[in-house]
Amino acid sequence: MTDSISEYLISELSTNGADGTNDAPAIKEADIGLSMGIKGTEVAKESSYIVIFDDNFSYVVTVIKWGRCVYKNIQKFIQFQLIVNVAALVINFVAAVSSCKVPLTAVQLLLVNLIMDTLGALALATKEPTDDLMKMPPVGRVEPLITRVMWRNLISQALYQVMMLLVLEFRGRSIFDVTEKVKNTIIFNSFVLYQVFNEFNARELEKKNIFKGLGKNTLFIVIVSLTVVLQLVMVEFLKKFANTERLTWEQWDVCVSIGALSWPIGVLVKCIPVERKK
Repeated sequence: MTDSISEYLISELSTNGADGTNDAPAIKEADIGLSMGIKGTEVAKESSYIVIFDDNFSYVVTVIKWGRCVYKNIQKFIQFQLIVNVAALVINFVAAVSSCKVPLTAVQLLLVNLIMDTLGALALATKEPTDDLMKMPPVGRVEPLITRVMWRNLISQALYQVMMLLVLEFRGRSIFDVTEKVKNTIIFNSFVLYQVFNEFNARELEKKNIFKGLGKNTLFIVIVSLTVVLQLVMVEFLKKFANTERLTWEQWDVCVSIGALSWPIGVLVKCIPVERKK
């Protein structure tokens, strides 16, 4: 193994050399112990997390790329879910304290969790690795899963969503001249559609172009489309089950606009520099 490769893979993996027996302790201490399946000794292979059966070292790059991809996808889903839960908790808590009524019912929150937990997880977990992942520095074993970049995105998006939902909660009836049930339906619809738009923001934690590679992720497009269709059915056709009322085209436009504003906000927020831990 050359010095350059050794430096590149340091803190991520350890491989066995000609004397695999002596390298076994180093393999055990590595974050990811790796050994060759043909030339490696049994001691080295038993100490390794990964064994390359045909001794093709190029697979190491693939292992690192997929490992980083899974790690990033987990971070994206965590950020997405935290925004959903923070917004739902704040709006219901404030409404309950101020008026003893909650705009989002238990059934609606259950439907949101079922859609966002299952479909959202599939949408954000299916992005395949890219070569850009290999330009990232290794992630230390003690580094937090929720980074400063994620906190920046999370706080900004959650604040915007909570602010808009509170405006609808306290001024929605006068703004739209509607009943209490229609107002709550607008809040519920805006809440869900915001999460749909925010799924695109969650695709990239740092990059401003959230649509890069979208055409290659067919499953993401299908899941987002399915989510929109399910929401349309719940609002317009499952009124008794979802405790909703039908909305006019103008009201749908407002809900979509509230969700779509998360895109320019996401771009502006990513212009704010975040100091990285050294």
